[in-house]
Amino acid sequence: MDEYILKMENIVKSFPGVLALDHVDIALRKGTILGLVGENGAGKSTLIKVLSGVYPHGTFQGQVSVHGEQRAFRNERDSVNAGIAVIYQELMLFPELTIAENISLPTIERIVSKDRMHSNAVKWMKEVGLNENPETLLKNLGIGKQQLIEIAKVLSLRAKILILDEPSASLTDKDTEHLLGLLKELRNKGVSCIYISHKLNEVLSICDDVTVIRDGKTIDTKPAKELDEQKIIKMMVGRDMSIRFPPKQPVKYNDVVLEVKDITITRFDDNSKIMLDHINFSLKRGETLGIAGLMGAGRTELFNSIFGDFKGNFTGEIFVEGKKVKIRKPQDAINSGFGLITEDRKRNALNLIGSVKDNVIMVNLDKYTAMGVVNENLAILNADEMSKKTRIKTPSLETKVMNLSGGNQQKVVIAKWLLVKPKILIFDEPTRGIDVGAKYEIYTLMNELKNEGIGIIMISSELPEILGMSDRILVLNEGRITAEFDNEKASEEAIMAKLI
Repeated sequence: MDEYILKMENIVKSFPGVLALDHVDIALRKGTILGLVGENGAGKSTLIKVLSGVYPHGTFQGQVSVHGEQRAFRNERDSVNAGIAVIYQELMLFPELTIAENISLPTIERIVSKDRMHSNAVKWMKEVGLNENPETLLKNLGIGKQQLIEIAKVLSLRAKILILDEPSASLTDKDTEHLLGLLKELRNKGVSCIYISHKLNEVLSICDDVTVIRDGKTIDTKPAKELDEQKIIKMMVGRDMSIRFPPKQPVKYNDVVLEVKDITITRFDDNSKIMLDHINFSLKRGETLGIAGLMGAGRTELFNSIFGDFKGNFTGEIFVEGKKVKIRKPQDAINSGFGLITEDRKRNALNLIGSVKDNVIMVNLDKYTAMGVVNENLAILNADEMSKKTRIKTPSLETKVMNLSGGNQQKVVIAKWLLVKPKILIFDEPTRGIDVGAKYEIYTLMNELKNEGIGIIMISSELPEILGMSDRILVLNEGRITAEFDNEKASEEAIMAKLI
């Protein structure tokens, strides 16, 4: 009897002008977890869409076998009926419905009473270790618990093969630990998983086997115990990436570009609830200031407020190049010399169905428009200049941003802000969801901007990134700055001591 519960053999998938998958092979053993890794654009998402029936049989070459039986999925329902469930990074849940309704929705036609829906939910919630009232609205739960509900939902469909796409990207360390523990329990119960992640430490800690794909081809599959992060990275990018960060360069300038004095933010509906308490710091021109803090420490709230994009009661003063500025809305911040690269580029920074050109000129659109007519020649000229400066890899400026890799999407966001010539660029989680090769490109670009005299503020949950890129580090804990380190004196242990 075949030990493999799933095989994909010689999978070839093409799009106009692009060979996305070139005879890819993956094999998932029964009762194991397979790590699927590769740079953005390597073909992982395309492969999963083949497996899930998004790309139906006949639109690709090759064979898909489940339990040793060759399958021809016409649609996503066929894949689900074969016991396959994909849990995407953007969860397929309904915030306005209850937990019970979300879990039972796929089988609602078989559940004829509310009591039965309730008991069905309790059964599967227990399976994933979730102890909540099934009548709780989904919107009242954190993202970690929502993900457990998504897993409970697919388990209720008797799924035996789970595919998890970047499952921990938005989770806290505690939620991630819980998720990994749950997957190990499910493995022991006979559920097989494909775990897709850029977080190689997670891949190595939970996976039995690891398959690496690069440029649409299978590079190799090895037992996880034979690998370490450096070996996987070398397989992913085709070169040694032992040096994760570009060489450090000293700050060339002494003048202060940004000074923040006594910023305090309380909740807009309750002045007694302090979110940020008397924050003071400065930023030199051409300096990279790292902001370390756990989720909920107030990092994003602080810099969104400085940018004029947070609903809270704000007091304090902001000075740009020694001049006091009043920022009530994002346009005030832009006019004062700020740019903000948000942590969720797909939701808050890009028009995914728009072209590279349209996204690059987005912030500065008035410059290209007169009486409702867009100056296309100037738009193309400037977009091309910024595209080359940020080294965006795209077939053309008219390519839709949704068709670019995560790293190139991030470069589009950076290009958009460079076009308005900012004095201060705030990077909120600059490499979230970006593979290791593309990370290095983003880091190199950040250093180039620093050398040009742009002051950079970098918010990151990854301490190696904070240490590898920052000239100076501030630690934010429960709405207060609890420590400041020069990079030479900083360490993960010293920062962590101020985070908890």
